[in-house]
Amino acid sequence: MSKINEKSCATSDKINSFEDINFKMAEEFVKKLQRRIAKAQQAGETDKIKFLQHKLIHSFYAKALAVKIVSTNRGKNTPGVDNIVWKTPEDKFNAILNLKRRGYNPKPLRRVYKPKFCNGMRPLSIPTMQDRAMQTLYKFTLEPIAEITGDYHSYGYRPNRSAQQAIIRCVDVLCDDSHPEWTLKADIKSCFDNIIHEWIMNHIPIDKEILCIFIMNGCIDNSKFHSADKGIPQGGSISTVIFNMVLDGLENELIYNCGSNLQFIRYADDIMVIGHNKDILENSVIDVLKSFLAERGLQLSDEKTFVTHIDNGFDFLGFKVTRCGRHICVAPSKEKVDSLIDKVTDILIFYSDASLEYIQKILKPCIVGWINYYRGIVDVYSLYDVEYDLCSVIQKWTNDTRLSSFVGSLFQLL
Repeated sequence: MSKINEKSCATSDKINSFEDINFKMAEEFVKKLQRRIAKAQQAGETDKIKFLQHKLIHSFYAKALAVKIVSTNRGKNTPGVDNIVWKTPEDKFNAILNLKRRGYNPKPLRRVYKPKFCNGMRPLSIPTMQDRAMQTLYKFTLEPIAEITGDYHSYGYRPNRSAQQAIIRCVDVLCDDSHPEWTLKADIKSCFDNIIHEWIMNHIPIDKEILCIFIMNGCIDNSKFHSADKGIPQGGSISTVIFNMVLDGLENELIYNCGSNLQFIRYADDIMVIGHNKDILENSVIDVLKSFLAERGLQLSDEKTFVTHIDNGFDFLGFKVTRCGRHICVAPSKEKVDSLIDKVTDILIFYSDASLEYIQKILKPCIVGWINYYRGIVDVYSLYDVEYDLCSVIQKWTNDTRLSSFVGSLFQLL
C-alpha cells in the first residue's frame, strides 16, 4: 500500500488533536478522489461516482479539511442560530468527530440582510458552523462533476475563474475579425430565491436525502421560522455549485437553437450574449433564455435585460466596455467609481477626529482592493481619473495634502 493510501485511512484514534493533522496530505487525498470522480463522470460510470462520493464523505481527511475551511474563511466569526463558532483546536477537532451523515439533522438558517449595490437588501441565510462544514464536505463530491458538465464560458463561482476573465472574453469576442456589434445583457430575477426544488432533486447528483435537507432547511427571520418551499440559501457552502449546475447547459441551448455565431459569457446570474444580428438577440435568444429558465422556476429581469450596440457600450461586472474607433475600451463603470468615492467620503467623515495614520490604515485596504479588481484589465488612464476624483474629495473634506499624497502613492503602483 502506498504512503498516500496508508495516510488516507487515518482516523481519530490515530490522530489525537487538530494540530496533528497533515492538511497537505488531506488536500492531496481529497483532490485525488475528486479527480477519480471527474474521470468517472466523463466515462458515464454512475455507480462508480456514487461509490467514490461515499468514500469521500466518510473520509477523516475530507472531514478535517471541511472543518478547516469553515473555521478559517471570511465567515469564521459569523455564527448561525446556535451562536457557536469554532475558535480553539479542541473545538475544531471535536467538530471533525461529530461530522457524520448518519442521524444528521441541521439547525434552521439565520436570515440576515445585506445592502445591494443598486438599492434594496440582499437576504442571506447563514447556516451553523456544523452545517457549513457538512455542506462543504458534500461540495467536495459535487464540484468535480460540476466542472465536467459546466458551460465552457461560465466564470462565476468556479475554481481558477474570475470576473476579470469574463471581461477579457468579452473583449476578445468584440475584437474578432467578424466584428460582432450587438450585445444582449440579461439578468435573472432573484435567482437563488426562486429555483424550484423539484428540478434540483431531479438533476443534482449527490445523496438525495442530504440534498433535500440542504435545500429545504428553513430559516429564522426576526425570531420567526419560515419554511423553504423553493430556492437555495445564498449563505450555504454548497449553494454556489448547485446554482451553477442549475444554469449550466444554457450555452449549448443557445448555440443549438440560435446559431453558432453567437458568443456567450456568464458570471453567476449575469449573462452576456454577443452577436451580429439585433433581431436574433431581441427575439430568438430571449425566447430561448425564457424557456430554459422557466423549467427551473426562473424569470429574466425585464428592467436589467436589454440589447445595445457596442458603440453605446455596456456595463458588465463593474466594467464599462465600449468601442473607441477601432479599439475596444474598458474602464471602471460609473456606478463602481461613485461607490468608491462614497465609501471614501464616509470614512473621512466618520473618522474626522482620528489621526492621519489611522485614517490611512482604514483607507488603504479599501482603495487597494478596488484598484486590484481593475488592475491589468482597464485602461490605466481611467484609473488615474479615479485618483484625481479621490484626491479632490479628500481635499474637500480634510484639506490635508499628506492624505492626498498617500492616495496618490497607492495609484503609483499601476
